[in-house]
Amino acid sequence: MTEQTPRICILGGGFGGLYTALRLSQLPWENDEKPEIVLVDQSDRFIFTPLLYELLTGELQTWEIAPPFVELLQNTGVRFCQGIVSGIDTEEKKVQLQDNTEIPYDRLVLALGGETPLDIVPGARYYAYPFRNLTDVYRLEQRLRVLEASAADKIRVAVVGGGYSGVELACKLADRLGDRGRFRLIEVNDQILRTSPEFNREAATKALTAKKVFLDLETKVESIEEETISLEYKNQVDTIPVDLVIWTVGTKVAPVVKSMDLQHNQRGQITTNQTLQVVEHPEIFALGDLADCCDAEGQQVPATAQVAFQQADYTAWNIWASLSDRPLLPFRYQPLGEMMALGKDNATLTGLGIKLDGSFAYLARRLAYLYRMPTLDHQLKVGFNWLVRPIIDTLSQ
Repeated sequence: MTEQTPRICILGGGFGGLYTALRLSQLPWENDEKPEIVLVDQSDRFIFTPLLYELLTGELQTWEIAPPFVELLQNTGVRFCQGIVSGIDTEEKKVQLQDNTEIPYDRLVLALGGETPLDIVPGARYYAYPFRNLTDVYRLEQRLRVLEASAADKIRVAVVGGGYSGVELACKLADRLGDRGRFRLIEVNDQILRTSPEFNREAATKALTAKKVFLDLETKVESIEEETISLEYKNQVDTIPVDLVIWTVGTKVAPVVKSMDLQHNQRGQITTNQTLQVVEHPEIFALGDLADCCDAEGQQVPATAQVAFQQADYTAWNIWASLSDRPLLPFRYQPLGEMMALGKDNATLTGLGIKLDGSFAYLARRLAYLYRMPTLDHQLKVGFNWLVRPIIDTLSQ
């Protein structure tokens, strides 16, 4: 690395990290200013997480929502490095990977996302299935196939968490298993989708009821065993037989982030200013799940894919500005509404004065996510496949 060639190291290839890298590659760098951009992720594929559920029902294929980084970064000048981050030396400005590789940096982007906390309840780590990445999907798919191939009359499924992930999973799995499934959605609060618009909550409740998903509200998981789950409701604990427990509750910051000598909040998230720079470390930017961030109006922003998607634009711009002596911009979050799948051919869409549910909302959700996919080339491949696949399926019947 020379003085003339700054290096930008981006840790994490989710919405925050990948979209920051792509945006940086598009900015108008002067020839003598153009930096080296390195994207580091432990997986070889980007995951479009809002569409992960569709893999379980066969509505989408892996290549559509999880394209390889190498493919996405072709002709961008961004170098991809697959590896697990083991340490970050903020004094020496170096990132250490588990294979002992060291990556020096001039600007560092922390976008490592979060992890599913499985240490909250006894037995969850051993018997519950998280749902956050492709590995989780493959494990869950394998378990479902074993259950579907068994002689059991009913497949008993408990989904822990009544937020977006839990509701979407319950609906998709109910469609997959049909009458053979016995579902319960467990939520500690007195309603599902507590922070969501009422329209979404009502549509979700209607869909869950139609799919015969039983709602355990104001219910706490006490423990999970191999074939049972113990639930506490109004100080009474019941132990219920179960074949599959899926855990969708909460998110926690990765240990490598928590161990950094930076300013953290109580949840371990890194505190940033409004330009997404880490407090007392202007050369480090943080976004997504691991960032404790306020927007230009001083409002706390939620840790969602939509926020990370928007933060990526600002992060890229502000890195470019910081390396070319231009003013940095405070992050301005624009809530664009919420979308949620409620099974096959059903969804809700709210925002910008629009409220939709049913098959039209399902189509609108698909098109909105197609538009947000990372590169034009991938958008065209996926869009073309979505057009021709129904025709091929019809002809092959």
